[in-house]
Amino acid sequence: MTTTQRLTLSQALVKHLAALRVEMHDGSIQPYCGGVFTIFGHGNVAGMGEALVAERDKLTTYRAHNEQTMAHAAIAFAKAQFRQRIMAVSTSIGPGATNLVTAAAVAHVNRLPVLLLPGDVFATRRPDPVLQQIESFGQGDLSASDCFRPVTRYFDRLTRPEHILTALPRAVQMMTDPANCGPACLSLPQDVQTMAFDCPEDFLHPEVLHFRRPPADARELANAVALLSNAKRPLIVAGGGVIYSQAWAELRAFADAHGVPVVESHGGKSSLPWDHPLNLGAIGVDGVSWANDMAREADVVFAVGTRLQDFTTGSHALFPQAKLLSLNVQPYDAGKWSGMALVADARVGLRQLETGLAGWAADTAWTTRAKQQAAAANARITELTTHIPTDVLPYDAEVIGAVRDSAIELGLDSATRDVALCAAGTLPAELHKLWRASLPGNYHMEYGYSCMGYEVAGGLGVKMARPDQESIVLVGDGSYMMANSELATSVLLGQKIIVVILDNRGYGCIERLQIKTGSPGFNNMLDDCVPEGGERSTIDFAMHARAMGADAVHVKDVAELKTAMVKARKAKRTQVIVIDTTHTRITDGGCWWEVAIPEVSTRTEVNEARTNYVKAQTLQRV
Repeated sequence: MTTTQRLTLSQALVKHLAALRVEMHDGSIQPYCGGVFTIFGHGNVAGMGEALVAERDKLTTYRAHNEQTMAHAAIAFAKAQFRQRIMAVSTSIGPGATNLVTAAAVAHVNRLPVLLLPGDVFATRRPDPVLQQIESFGQGDLSASDCFRPVTRYFDRLTRPEHILTALPRAVQMMTDPANCGPACLSLPQDVQTMAFDCPEDFLHPEVLHFRRPPADARELANAVALLSNAKRPLIVAGGGVIYSQAWAELRAFADAHGVPVVESHGGKSSLPWDHPLNLGAIGVDGVSWANDMAREADVVFAVGTRLQDFTTGSHALFPQAKLLSLNVQPYDAGKWSGMALVADARVGLRQLETGLAGWAADTAWTTRAKQQAAAANARITELTTHIPTDVLPYDAEVIGAVRDSAIELGLDSATRDVALCAAGTLPAELHKLWRASLPGNYHMEYGYSCMGYEVAGGLGVKMARPDQESIVLVGDGSYMMANSELATSVLLGQKIIVVILDNRGYGCIERLQIKTGSPGFNNMLDDCVPEGGERSTIDFAMHARAMGADAVHVKDVAELKTAMVKARKAKRTQVIVIDTTHTRITDGGCWWEVAIPEVSTRTEVNEARTNYVKAQTLQRV
């Protein structure tokens, strides 16, 4: 006879989450859920709130300031844990729920797990329409939570308390699936949250979770071996799948054994240490010239764990001459662009390939050239990041160097100690090219959705996942203004982060793109956006940060920035450093990126840009 407890849906959900354990890739057993972020409101305070307070000693609840950004923090936590652990997010109905939608899209695009628990309207419909309810004139079962359907991997609306017995395990199964990993949403009608049922004791004592490592199909493996064994100028593109599979040792062994140079997408950066002799660094639109040059000459591109996003492939015009082999755990990604698919876990797949590739190596001249390029590149990066401007405002490279080298003053190694985090603007390109990381995960870039406003909240999530490392957020003024409230949350929770705000007084990255595509600068830089009767922006970011509880300073130059960073590293509470920068100087490199240009225009510059655009399209892989 099955033993049961009389519990509400919310109580059963929280008890199950609190009891869940996972076997990590290193063999240790840890709690699967690192806690629950919530902002209470009608729709979750009575049901989920009561359940959370009862289990607060087993499953920590964290109070935040914005639903979207607390979900960003939860997503960053999962990314920093290499997708092995999650956090959950509970909201009220209405705007509390829909504020999560953008964050859900971030997790969906980046293949990152997060458990979203938005409140929903009454399942009984007796009090309809309730406060904040979306009413559809043609669909009686529609609510705001239906917005989550296209941006989650698993969605379920629970209209009976017993539904939790199947819905929650299915959500967890999706989040732990290596191929389908992503956000799961359980929409919880506020009355159903409070309904009781006889919950089986087994549900409250779930088995330890384990991650699968699917091997390659024999035929696909044989085809991949045949392709690689004939390659003279192979190039590995390392993506986020290398990180999440924790296949960095296998990647390094493969590159060393066969003399294959490695380039990195944003997701794959830090797969190899920055100073590995075959690490050419950043590829693509925001990549470095030496990596892109070798991509244009490769005869086989071996994509490991990458989605082949347009920034990585130069909108598929960077290496159309090469044969493409994609090792990916997700068949959808492995089969992109008519390449040869090798569907498998990255670590397992790389090991399987070794059996058939014994004795094979890239051409000696190709390997030698790659090592020479990597050595010269590191010298160039040092030059760019240690330059001290005297008569002009600094740009991102000089800021990055000061942030990095401030660790030296304290006898620390920035490449192993710091986790650098960013998401949008010019900074992703500069960090992709110039940031140095020696350990996997020490470069944390949300560049799948490139969501402005992810940065500060993401820094909080990283610190919660990696308390012994320095979480350093590099963010532009425009992105900071989008969402900064979790700065106060970091102070509230005692989770120290360092935020470096690069203030170029507007959306400098987009203005450059605007001008490059033939339009005049318009509606991007703050000083250009003041209408008649308006006032020039005088935002004091340091004062704003202090008002939210952080220690903050506005430095006048790179030298002061470095000094402030030394002080910030010694501090125990959240630090904010603001520095004025220019958007007119950037680091050379990159390749073409497809941005559609108008077919007709009265501007000569637009017409010229259109001509170049059409010409560049002829280079794309089809």
